[in-house]
Amino acid sequence: MKMGAGLFWGLILILIGIGIVIRVVFNIDFPVVKFLVAFFFIFIGIKILVGNFDFRKGNTNDNTTIFGESKVVGIEGDHKEYNVIFGSSIIDLRDIDLSGGSKEIEINTIFGGTILKIDDKTPVKIKAEAVFGNAELPNGNTATFGTNRYESESFSKDSSYLYVKADVVFGSLKVKSY
Repeated sequence: MKMGAGLFWGLILILIGIGIVIRVVFNIDFPVVKFLVAFFFIFIGIKILVGNFDFRKGNTNDNTTIFGESKVVGIEGDHKEYNVIFGSSIIDLRDIDLSGGSKEIEINTIFGGTILKIDDKTPVKIKAEAVFGNAELPNGNTATFGTNRYESESFSKDSSYLYVKADVVFGSLKVKSY
């Protein structure tokens, strides 16, 4: 899924439509124009902060994906943090090596989508927190507002395991077990 100016203007049009529906159907005075102006300034501010004001391509590095797409296979070290902002990312940890001890990964998804792939035999503990978003765990549980936890059948505190802390705000996280 490509993120960029097309997505931005699509969201703007959707927000205008939602604002009109709220105003007409529920008779609630929703300041559509003020909200859109604020959203536009937030969009431009993020573009300037990341040093990428080119609307035609996204900004992606090893740990952060902004207005783009990325794919990550495996992690190095004991702790790794990934950020997905207005973008999409696939993080594939099916071949993770836990022989050197437990590993921790932190995934922050804001206005984006992340897919985390894990092996169903890997001992995993996941803590997913969502606000106006969706965090779907391998056992089918989801978090939309609040926190949800998952532990694989092979998880034990006494042995090495993968700990995933996921925060989702206005986005989507899907943890798929293979």
